[in-house]
Amino acid sequence: MVYLTYICPILLVLFVILLAYRFAAALAEHRAGPADREYGMTRRDGLILTVITLAYALRAFWGLGDTAAPQTFAHFSGNGDCVTLELQQPSQVDEVLFYTGLNTGNYTLSISNDGERFTDLAPIEQKYSALFAWQTAETEPFSCRYVRLTADRELYLGALVLRNAGGEALPLSASDENGAALIDESEVVPAEPTYLNSTYFDEIYHARTAYENIQNVYPYETSHPPLGKLILSIGIRLFGMTPFGWRSMGTLAGVLMLPVMYAFLKRLFGNTPLSACGTVVFAFDFMHFVQTRIATIDSYAVLFILLMYYYMYRFVTERKLRCLALSGVAFGLGAASKWTCIYAGAGLAVIWLLHWVLRLKKGRDFRALAENILFCLVFFVLIPGVIYYASYYPYGKAIGLSGPGMYLEPQYAKLVWDNQVSMFTYHVGVNATHPYSARWYQWLFDARPILYYLHYGEGTKSAIACFVSPLLCWGGLFAMLGMGYLALWRRDKKAGFLLIGYLAQLVPWMFIKRITFTYHYFACTVFLVLAVCYALDVLRRTGKQGKYAMYAVAGVSLLLFAAFCPVLTGTETGLTTYLKWFPSWPI
Repeated sequence: MVYLTYICPILLVLFVILLAYRFAAALAEHRAGPADREYGMTRRDGLILTVITLAYALRAFWGLGDTAAPQTFAHFSGNGDCVTLELQQPSQVDEVLFYTGLNTGNYTLSISNDGERFTDLAPIEQKYSALFAWQTAETEPFSCRYVRLTADRELYLGALVLRNAGGEALPLSASDENGAALIDESEVVPAEPTYLNSTYFDEIYHARTAYENIQNVYPYETSHPPLGKLILSIGIRLFGMTPFGWRSMGTLAGVLMLPVMYAFLKRLFGNTPLSACGTVVFAFDFMHFVQTRIATIDSYAVLFILLMYYYMYRFVTERKLRCLALSGVAFGLGAASKWTCIYAGAGLAVIWLLHWVLRLKKGRDFRALAENILFCLVFFVLIPGVIYYASYYPYGKAIGLSGPGMYLEPQYAKLVWDNQVSMFTYHVGVNATHPYSARWYQWLFDARPILYYLHYGEGTKSAIACFVSPLLCWGGLFAMLGMGYLALWRRDKKAGFLLIGYLAQLVPWMFIKRITFTYHYFACTVFLVLAVCYALDVLRRTGKQGKYAMYAVAGVSLLLFAAFCPVLTGTETGLTTYLKWFPSWPI
């Protein structure tokens, strides 16, 4: 197996170089022209898209996370508040398992045999990095009849489980409702804490904030606009505060990206097989798969970026104002989810400006330009501003405001403004370090993936790593260089559109000094897919070899996904050494 560590990347690099060589050779004969005539969706497209989307959706939702977790929480009101639980008889306790809820602080675990005299045994910390997660208390085995938890501040705890040496849960009883909340859901207690039953990585911020929005609690995480967490909270309302619940909407966003990508490819190239192959490449890209299965807000941001560029492309090619309006609405929804969508909006502005420069060269259509500027002020400034402002509704409710009238309250306007200052200050001032941080130039080559989750078993390990599929990462970089050549030297509008979209998401990160990670490259992968498909389209038009290349790229993408699936899904295995292609890969 160790030879695969060297053979596989070498073969993949040779495959990418071969495709890049043929693409470069085909460019000599390529002349920019319209897409194939059949650019609209047909029944055949609908059938193919349905198969791809369902296949991806089944894999994405399978093993997403547990559908059950503690839903009732004991509420410790403040310093000194305690809960006492009783065992049926004095018993040996070898493990203490607990499930955390909102707020951070400490409990003191005390034990007794008579229920009167308690001895403090160990502190138990409820820390911000492990909320809504099963944790094991750091205690030595002990024997007792009664256990007591005393909180040092207001805390919520979902469960407390005592296990014997055989791993069996010891039966507990409680004398009050608060204590009962710790033992009333024994059926959801897992064998051990894993990502399937607990939060991991940045879920500790975003899933928590989504729950706080539901509970009318002022959110702990305020470093991003609210809309992404509001969308995330829909899954929690539907499926409960469970791993499946807080991850489901992001996964759904990943599924919804596929029809948009397919339609985009069909508009660009007018070819059904190419659209299908490109959608397969995007669907089973590692980053698309992993990033949409974790409860963060990037899924929604990238979905809205894809939508805003799809509709902007339709506007510049079809001149339909409704498409421009939809692009603006998508921009507003994206900006209210994550500020990276504002970078995308800058790219849209450049595309719109170039469109009008070229249009005015053909005739003095200044009145149409003036009308279009007013139209854009409505759909790219006014409506996005309203969406953004309105998205702070849960913040207003958390401080006691209610109803639509809160939007007119000075207090509401102030909290929105204060949060903008806070977000800007936070992102500018972040100086933390992280073992898996990566700068923008490392993203281009998959030089430093990020490890979201790692758990060691007996001779096995379970890991979730996030990075771009090497084929898309390396092949996409060659294809994007081709877009630069076509746009700058051949004046190819389609290539220029893709290049601007890519650079709008990449260039701002070149000037950001704060800590960054490879997942910040997620939005760029949309344009990498489109650029790869442009390259394949050039090859396709040169003859049969191009058609074979198209299917080969889709096939290799699927093979790579199957090979790397264990480290994308947290599957417990001992056979992942062959996947560590480079020393910097944490898998």
